[in-house]
Amino acid sequence: MFILVTIITLNGQKIYIPGLEIGIRQCYTLLLHRGRNGYNRMQEGNMQRTHRAHYHHSRAIEMTSGSLWKNILLFSIPLVLTQLLEVLFNLSDVAVAGEFADYRALGAVGSTTQLVTLFTGFLIGLGSGVNVEVARSLGAEDRERTEKNIHTSFIICAAAGVLLCLICCVFARDILVLLRTKDELLEGAVLYFSIYALGMPAMAVYNFGNGVLSAAGDTKRPLLYLTISGILNVILNLFFVIKCHMAADGVAIASVIAQVLSAVMITVHLCRRDDDCRLSLSKLRFNVPSAKRVLMLGIPTGLQNAIFAVANMFVQTGVNTFDAVTVSGNSAAVNADSLIFNTQSAFYTACSSFISRNWGAGRKERILKSYIASLTYAFAAGAICGVLLLCFGREFLSIFANEQAVIEAGMQRIKIMCFSYGVGAFMDCSIAAARGLGKSIVPMIIVVLGSCVFRVVWIYTVFAFYKTIPALYLLYIFSWAITGAAETLYFRRVYRQCMAGTLA
Repeated sequence: MFILVTIITLNGQKIYIPGLEIGIRQCYTLLLHRGRNGYNRMQEGNMQRTHRAHYHHSRAIEMTSGSLWKNILLFSIPLVLTQLLEVLFNLSDVAVAGEFADYRALGAVGSTTQLVTLFTGFLIGLGSGVNVEVARSLGAEDRERTEKNIHTSFIICAAAGVLLCLICCVFARDILVLLRTKDELLEGAVLYFSIYALGMPAMAVYNFGNGVLSAAGDTKRPLLYLTISGILNVILNLFFVIKCHMAADGVAIASVIAQVLSAVMITVHLCRRDDDCRLSLSKLRFNVPSAKRVLMLGIPTGLQNAIFAVANMFVQTGVNTFDAVTVSGNSAAVNADSLIFNTQSAFYTACSSFISRNWGAGRKERILKSYIASLTYAFAAGAICGVLLLCFGREFLSIFANEQAVIEAGMQRIKIMCFSYGVGAFMDCSIAAARGLGKSIVPMIIVVLGSCVFRVVWIYTVFAFYKTIPALYLLYIFSWAITGAAETLYFRRVYRQCMAGTLA
């Protein structure tokens, strides 16, 4: 039943069309309602995106404003915990293999330590390159460059992980034979390392994500993901070794699963972000300029990490010339290095991230302050840990050894190394600072000369003459002092170029 009619004037005549008015009004009302609902939904979506962006921002540490001393410390604390957890979870592989499997499983896992350090160090270096380049583009608020950097870096890191995986799987036996792995341990070591290598693509992706989030000032989320995956790693270690009666292969499988989980979690998070750090799989494109910038930073850093591992092999060669007690004491004392070095490395990451971010934002007055604050924290961490190690070294060594002779042999190393950690901070922090300003090739060359060539020369001269443990370990202090002085002078030069506006 029609209530209203519409009057239309056509050629001066009024025509009454029943129901047209109500139809038009209904359509108008419907369109208005839908328009309002659409607008409301749009506003709601915008509010949700804003809320998520604000949430991401609230978790991030401010880099270009506020107190540098406070922000660098807050930025570094989660990184310190991340690094320590990573060391502890890696030690869990050795601990579970040694406790619940036979000595061959322990030896198989332990004999691959240098190789794992070598290849993972390269992937970590690539992640550092990603961190610096993304931090710079974020500081400059260049959304297009940030997007290209992130998506290109993802392709580079994933490809690097796959390539290293193939190399390790194909040449695992040859490499382990070259390192003179014991015959009775060789098969287990090859199996462990081949399986462990399957997780390298996931490890590369995680380091990519860690680099991006650190550049954005978020170091808490990588800590969370590492904690979850690390706990899973320990649980799976126990399950495969105890329940499934597996040995080194079970430990390796557990590591691979944990690495895949961490990579998936960090990738999903980046894909769900609504800010400049969003990763969209549909936008994956290889951008040559971005790739060049990332690789020019990442490859030298990765090679630098590898060089340290190679240099340590020369030192181990010198240690192996002593008796079994001395070798065992050294092996126990080396565990302290990982804990302290990884603690200090958190401040080096903070140094490069803050410097790069402020450089991109044009806040040049904060570059030197970021370097000084990071160096102070790293030096203090090394000095304090060194003093604690000197005071409680025997208690620390008793975790890894029971024989008093082995503990005393380990203390010979600790008494020298405890003074070295603070000295090393000048070298590593200056390297990180130069990297933050886009320079990594020259620092790598200086490291090769100072920490590798110098050590080889020292072993064949000073150590060859005296043939004592102190004569061997003193090379750390001298090599780090010389290299640190050279790296500091180079950063000073690069910093002056930056302030003068002549830095390329």
